[in-house]
Amino acid sequence: MRHFAEHGFQDARVGDIADELGIAKGSIFQHFGSKNGLFFEAYKKAVRSLPAYLQAPAEVLQKGFFETLRYWLVRTEHLVREDWIPYRVSLLGNHGTDLSLKRQINRFLANEDPYGTVAFVKMGIKRGEVRSDIDLEMVVSILDWTMERFQDALLTEELDPGLFRRNGQLAGHEEARIGQFLEVLRGAIGRPIACGKGSKQRQA
Repeated sequence: MRHFAEHGFQDARVGDIADELGIAKGSIFQHFGSKNGLFFEAYKKAVRSLPAYLQAPAEVLQKGFFETLRYWLVRTEHLVREDWIPYRVSLLGNHGTDLSLKRQINRFLANEDPYGTVAFVKMGIKRGEVRSDIDLEMVVSILDWTMERFQDALLTEELDPGLFRRNGQLAGHEEARIGQFLEVLRGAIGRPIACGKGSKQRQA
C-alpha cells in the first residue's frame, strides 16, 4: 500500500517492492499473478480500512442521514493527514488504473459494499429523509458517485489549494461548499417536505 501510495500505480515497480521486502520478484507474481493483481489486493485492504458511514458517533447518527454525511465530509481533511496511505490507494484505484482493473474494482465495490452504503441509505429511508420511490440501487449509486467525487475534490484542494480558484473565487469556503453540496444531494435523493397551503400561497 505504501509503495503504491508514494509512487502511483503506473510508476510503482514490483521489483522495488520485492527488494524492500527481501523476497524474490517471482514470488510476488506467483502469489498475485501480476502487478494488477497485487494492486487490487492493496486496494481492497485500503478500502476496507476506511470507515463506513454507520461508524459515525451515535450522537451524529441520531441527527440523521444528511447530518451524518456532513460529519464525514467535514472530516475529509483527516484522511489526508492521518489515513493518507489507504486513501491515496483508493484514489489511484478510482482514477489511476486501466479499464480491466477498474472493472474488477467496480465489481468489488458493488459486491462487498465496504462503506456500508446500502445499510446507510436504508437508515435514511426508514427515518423518512431519503426517497423511497426511487430504486434503492439507484440511490446507492448516486450517493457513492457524488460523495466520492466531492470528497476527492475537497482532498485535492487540501493538496492543491488552487483547485477551486475559478472565476475569481477565493479558496477557504469549505463549510459553504459542503452545505451547498448537501442541498444539491438532498434535492436529488431527499424525501420532499410536504408544504402547507400557506406555504404554497407564499411561494406563488
